[in-house]
Amino acid sequence: MKVGVIGLSEGNGHPFSFSAIVNGYDSTKLAAAGWDPIYHYLAKRDASEFGFEGIKVTHAWTQNAVDTNSLCEACLIPNGLADWREMLGQVDAVIVARDDEESHLQLALPFLEYGIPVFVDKPLTTNLEQLRLFRPYLESGLLMSCSGMRYAQELDGLRVGLTDYGELKLIRCAVVRSWEKYGVHMLEAVIPLIGSTPHAVTALPAGHYSMAVSFDNGLLLQIDCFGDVSPIFKIDVYGSRKHAVFHVEDNFSMFRRMLWHFFRSVEERAPAVPAVTTLTIMRILAAGRRSVQEGRSVRLDELLL
Repeated sequence: MKVGVIGLSEGNGHPFSFSAIVNGYDSTKLAAAGWDPIYHYLAKRDASEFGFEGIKVTHAWTQNAVDTNSLCEACLIPNGLADWREMLGQVDAVIVARDDEESHLQLALPFLEYGIPVFVDKPLTTNLEQLRLFRPYLESGLLMSCSGMRYAQELDGLRVGLTDYGELKLIRCAVVRSWEKYGVHMLEAVIPLIGSTPHAVTALPAGHYSMAVSFDNGLLLQIDCFGDVSPIFKIDVYGSRKHAVFHVEDNFSMFRRMLWHFFRSVEERAPAVPAVTTLTIMRILAAGRRSVQEGRSVRLDELLL
């Protein structure tokens, strides 16, 4: 399977981390690329943890030729391109590794229309018109978009032991940066655990993005996005019989698992993540933004697709 990687966003080194997990990497070149956190967490892993049998990142493009060359040298990618459209017909799957949602439709749609499976970095889009265009590709399994947090190994015990918590009452999450780009991490982590339909999103009065998502069964999900603070990815789960705190820190494992699920979806031509889940998470993000703008609770049924 020949995979193409497209794009680079400021402050987001996913093209380097994703490509290195698939291809392996040149330690010296990666250190010189300037993505120190990625370099350090990759350096802690054993060589056996890199690579997928029969799969390689073979083509790459970023918006800057210097960055493209750096990515290719660091992650052993043989073909650095001057135009991302050159990948059409040359690769079997594409990873759009930019996290600015405004770029996603333009970069992903030509490949989807060509029948090439695409993974799009989170968030896919909070634009409802674009979501409608993406929907059939999500449903067919040709498109996958999620946060690696969905596969965080720190939450494995919670997933298999969820019934021990009894009735879930409150889930409280704390994360860095913004609601759209980092609140999505928390939504991806916890929405699969919640056996209920989200009802409304309310922006809470705070000096940062603080969102309350209410569910039909009475559960409250609160997500606080603290902006530019020291790294924090923390989830508190409160049930009628048990409560626990989880700190998510292992980026490598979650990214590797996410890529494995994407590659399997390519091979099986089946969705790795239910389309309704991705669409619901994007609607929650959009409802949160509208709640901030309008100063009121926003029901999910106001954002129909």
